[in-house]
Amino acid sequence: MSNKVANRQVVCDVLVAAGQQNRDLVVLTSDSRGSASLAKFAEQLPEQLVEVGIAEQNLVSIAAGLAHSGKRSFVASPACFLSMRSIEQIKVDVAYSNTNVKLVGISGGVSYGALGMSHHSLQDIAVTRAIPNLQVLLPADRFETEAMFRALVVSNQPAYIRIGRNPVADCYESADYGFTIGKGVKLRAGTDITIIATGEMVRVALDTAELLAQINIACSVINIHTIKPLDIELIRSEAEATRRVISLEEHSIFGGLGAAIAEALSMTTNVIHKIIGIPDEPVVTGSSAEIFSHYGLDAQSVYEVAQEMVGGHDG
Repeated sequence: MSNKVANRQVVCDVLVAAGQQNRDLVVLTSDSRGSASLAKFAEQLPEQLVEVGIAEQNLVSIAAGLAHSGKRSFVASPACFLSMRSIEQIKVDVAYSNTNVKLVGISGGVSYGALGMSHHSLQDIAVTRAIPNLQVLLPADRFETEAMFRALVVSNQPAYIRIGRNPVADCYESADYGFTIGKGVKLRAGTDITIIATGEMVRVALDTAELLAQINIACSVINIHTIKPLDIELIRSEAEATRRVISLEEHSIFGGLGAAIAEALSMTTNVIHKIIGIPDEPVVTGSSAEIFSHYGLDAQSVYEVAQEMVGGHDG
């Protein structure tokens, strides 16, 4: 993998640039400026950084209060704690009043690796997408992170954004591809099967499609960077075109992208949909790559599932 820039570093770069232009933009952290790669922001815009300490519930409430006072609040805290410890404050203080707070869950999914289940965030999409008024987004790579946060710094909608911890191989060539909140992206066309992925699994979907092409299986790849609002039209059109769909996510098989797709396709007939994610069990401990391999979230494993669904090849 050539890319060495983590998405969280890109978030900081965009926020620094936006914060220099708009002094009402503030970033709040829960003793997490290191984890969120916010050192540059703290150095250049110290008066726009609010350090709350390890108090996620207060963090969200303070951010909401600042937003009500005219500030553009960005919260940066580990996804596992932000989405669980402070979910009531997210629901009541942010979403209920439609308050413009951007909740950035860092080190999402299993990217904390060996720290285990207490530090994994594999239920965050399920709980946040069920809250009214709250957008839910996951960028695929550094370029999409840049495009996404450019949009978020001018958006007035509350949102939860999950960011991974480690660098991700590129899915795009630049940030200027026409990113729009709520609109999925067709990254590859295919007629035999569709893989719909989100976040860091988009790269796995593209790698899987490359493997499938070697055995003459044409795989369409769809990036759903916005879980809510969901691009139902794109999902349905792709599902109806290929009739075979794999959803791929670094999340529990319950309540995440796969569930959202199943809901969208509930009135669609003759479509086979396989949800690939983390099963309903305490997650094994290991590096992200080891966990992905264990649960079949790597390209080779998804390739084997897709091959079986298509029912052979012409190779």
